[in-house]
Amino acid sequence: MHLSIPIVLATLLPSCSSPTVAPASSPPSAASASSGFIDGATAHALVRNGATLVDVRNTDEYSSGHIEGAINVPASEVASHDFGGKDKPLVLYCAHGHRSQQAGDALRGQGYTHVQVLGPMSAWGQ
Repeated sequence: MHLSIPIVLATLLPSCSSPTVAPASSPPSAASASSGFIDGATAHALVRNGATLVDVRNTDEYSSGHIEGAINVPASEVASHDFGGKDKPLVLYCAHGHRSQQAGDALRGQGYTHVQVLGPMSAWGQ
């Protein structure tokens, strides 16, 4: 028996199973409670209501410019810093968002309950 290629492929393809690929997860929304990301307006409101604004960049970056009123606690030091209680509201930011997210995760892992991540410093003005 001699079959042409298209018929053989059409016969074989339905029986072949392709691997299932999970859809890519979407990035967290700006106000996602589970991730702690917030937008600039929310960050402003939290700080107005008593949250501590924390710049987790290194001291040189902080010295070259920071958001008015922010304290500097480098990301590598947040785990050992005393913020005044684990229920103290905190808003974290850095240069691009990676370090502030990592610092937020570390603080939440230590039991801090009100940690929000603004992400990049530029989001403050948005």
